[in-house]
Amino acid sequence: MTSRLILFTRAAANRAQVGSPASPPENPSVSRFYYRPLGGESGTGKEILARAIHRYSGRADKPFVPFNCTAIPRDLLESQLFGHRRGAFTGADRDSPGLIRGAKDGTLFLDEIGEMSLDLQPKLLRFLESGEICPLGDPSPFTVDVRIVAATNSNVEQLVHQGRFREDLFYRLNVVRLTIPPLRERRDEIPALVHHFVARAAVEFSKGRVRLAEETMEHLLLYPWPGNVRQLQNELRRMTALAETDALLTPASLAPEIRKTGKIALLAVAGQELAVPLNEKLMPTLARIEGEMIKVALRTHHGRVDAAAKALGISRKGLYLKRQRLGL
Repeated sequence: MTSRLILFTRAAANRAQVGSPASPPENPSVSRFYYRPLGGESGTGKEILARAIHRYSGRADKPFVPFNCTAIPRDLLESQLFGHRRGAFTGADRDSPGLIRGAKDGTLFLDEIGEMSLDLQPKLLRFLESGEICPLGDPSPFTVDVRIVAATNSNVEQLVHQGRFREDLFYRLNVVRLTIPPLRERRDEIPALVHHFVARAAVEFSKGRVRLAEETMEHLLLYPWPGNVRQLQNELRRMTALAETDALLTPASLAPEIRKTGKIALLAVAGQELAVPLNEKLMPTLARIEGEMIKVALRTHHGRVDAAAKALGISRKGLYLKRQRLGL
């Protein structure tokens, strides 16, 4: 995933904030610096990216605290984040600093931020604006310097429209947005991920030097991976755990739904992928390829026929005849 990692320097991030309605107020006592938010489907590696941001920053020697906003009951979420004093509520038998203070001078990673309850969102907004938190049962606020990295696989704009997420909090968070594409859109990264996960699993399970057959890699490249990187990692970990020492992982060791992936050709079409079954009739398959390439060329060149024809390497008349034949 390092080929897709984007890091911003402090100066670059400050430039990105200029003129933004979400720009933090000038506050010399609070030196927070935000990378926010991360977006992408579940399992794409948002926490891995958040950890990389922390590791390559000036806060690398400070705490990195990950927290999933859906991991605990909503009525306990406030005390988990902001802390509490002993006796603040039933069961509070001792003081708790909370996760925000636990990440002091470091990074707090808030996963599934879109699921945070509406009644807690104003308190998070106040912290982002002022740098102050007020633990439950404590009359005195605390100033905390911490970077917030927020992540979600939800459409937050839609949640705002539905009244389930505060608009002001959305704009406060939405300063620098990084979107991690699903694994099916970055298949070129699969071989490197596969070798990394297999090597790590081989060490974990003391399996020696585990290798992959070429046909096994082909199946892994063609599978759509609805669970993204997490699913790929778990599949390779399972295969390695069940393999013999120094084994060659063949397609027989794959899960049935991955093994049944048929042989197809993946053709690059203007940055997109077109899956073409190799056991289909030739003429309909060629027509499909031509049609998709023509549609992409016309879309790329905003409907300009001359430019599309030139990009395809054919004449304007040739493009006209092909469109007529294909019904485009």
